[in-house]
Amino acid sequence: MELANIEKLLEKYENAETTIAEENELRTYFLSDHVAPHLKEYQSVFHYFSTSKNERFTKSIQLKSQPRNWRWLTVAASLILLVSVYTGYQKNQQNKAEKIYANTQMALNMLSVNLNKGTNAIEELQEFETTKNKIFKQFK
Repeated sequence: MELANIEKLLEKYENAETTIAEENELRTYFLSDHVAPHLKEYQSVFHYFSTSKNERFTKSIQLKSQPRNWRWLTVAASLILLVSVYTGYQKNQQNKAEKIYANTQMALNMLSVNLNKGTNAIEELQEFETTKNKIFKQFK
């Protein structure tokens, strides 16, 4: 009857359904010398668990910490900041120059249109003047 009980407990153990008391019962069975021959493979597992429970790591762990050279990091960050500010400033100046160029071009275009109107008006006045002079010269 005990062997059937051990086999049921072993099946529950493999399915992770045992309680701590049942696991202790399995541990005591497999650590004893009276293990059934077809269950001998489990004896080494429970023997390993019992011996590894008492193992302790006694060596000290030396962590190698290298001091970071923050000076280089700050220099690199400063250079990146300066380059980005400079390129942003250049881009801003270029945009301002393009706006000024566009405004100047528009103003000169308006001036050209108005000068052309004035030139046409002066041509009409000159034509009127020449016609008037021809008429008054004939009457004298």
